[in-house]
Amino acid sequence: MVANVDSYSSSAPPAFETATYAKVTWRLLPLLFLCYVGSYLDRVNVGFAKLQMLNDLKFSETVYGLGAGIFFIGYFIFEVPSNMILHRVGARLWIARIMITWGLVSGAMIFVNTPTTFYVMRFLLGVAEAGFFPGVILYLTYWYPSHRRGKIVALFMTGIPISGVIGGPLSGWILRNMNGTNGLAGWQWMFILEAIPSLVLGIAVIMYLQDRIRDAKWLTEEEKQLLEVQVKAEASQKEEQSLGQMVANSRTWLLALIYFSFVMGLYGVSFWLPTIIKTTGVTDLFDIGMLTAIPYAFSVVAMLLIARSADKHRERRWHVAIPAVLGSIGLLLSIAFDHNTLLAMSALTLAAIGIVSVLPLFWSLPTALLGGTAAAAGIALINSVGNLAGFVSPYAVGWLKDTTQSTNSGMFLLAASLLIGAVLTMTLPPRLVNK
Repeated sequence: MVANVDSYSSSAPPAFETATYAKVTWRLLPLLFLCYVGSYLDRVNVGFAKLQMLNDLKFSETVYGLGAGIFFIGYFIFEVPSNMILHRVGARLWIARIMITWGLVSGAMIFVNTPTTFYVMRFLLGVAEAGFFPGVILYLTYWYPSHRRGKIVALFMTGIPISGVIGGPLSGWILRNMNGTNGLAGWQWMFILEAIPSLVLGIAVIMYLQDRIRDAKWLTEEEKQLLEVQVKAEASQKEEQSLGQMVANSRTWLLALIYFSFVMGLYGVSFWLPTIIKTTGVTDLFDIGMLTAIPYAFSVVAMLLIARSADKHRERRWHVAIPAVLGSIGLLLSIAFDHNTLLAMSALTLAAIGIVSVLPLFWSLPTALLGGTAAAAGIALINSVGNLAGFVSPYAVGWLKDTTQSTNSGMFLLAASLLIGAVLTMTLPPRLVNK
């Protein structure tokens, strides 16, 4: 079977192969990208809501940090089951279900009025969103072989910085201009308005997405065969494991620890960037929103260039470790320049470039190693364990800020975490991950 697959694949004209993958990318990526923008915006817009919520509801920094992070407890508990369900019922229905429920829960954040309701709603938001990101990563393995996925995952994950480019100014504008309208605070309007795209996109997923190559009526039979044999050829070389074997595999847990280290940096910046900018002396909410867009805008370009380089050279470890080190250096420099807005923004931009660029390339590591049920469960396990850092990071930074009256100690913690992740990445065998 593999020999026939290889023969068919090698006989396909390069121009036909390139055109086929371009067709798939233009069909799938725009919608998945918009879904991720909506997902990430609903996940982290609490960082902007904080600028008004804490004063309106009399929350401490620790309460905010715990509420921001408790999202990831719900996410952790339901991540693996959600991805296993997606593998069984198909991406179209399950991703749509995820998006619609998280849009409803995110909009319901307007009813938060006590620390308890804040914790409950953030927990439920995590439950609703569990499975989306690893589900998409798994879904892409159905369409692309590993040597093409670095760039594709990077394109998908530009949703993180793009959500910052769009969400920062939008959230700042809503907070400043909608505050008090119809008796609602600006942060309440922000939750309502920013939940709408997720609901609309959830309906679009049902109407537009296909579960498998064979279901795609927009592909010719020749195009379907080319895609199917290349994906099957790669699957035949992957490590097929049972769920129990996957959980017992030390390499799975090493990857989870590496991802935990990187996510510490990501959500430390995502949840606290508006606050960090405010401490440099910027007070206008819209100006804060505009400034948060700058690091993310640069990150989009850097993410794509680094992913392209990794695919071209078929090298993963250094392309993951070096951006992580740059992110750490950027966070440390932001501490040194915390009273100078221009220099602090330059440092935060470097930090964002490093942190955001490392994420899509990290996901080329587990998807190069695991196949079948092991891929569905392994990707979800790594993502859920890694995303526990989304709970630890904002809570730790909030507690440190309350304790020290400064965000500096929190930034030291995040910088150290990124360095640990870089070192652990270099312990992976290059022959297994550089594909």
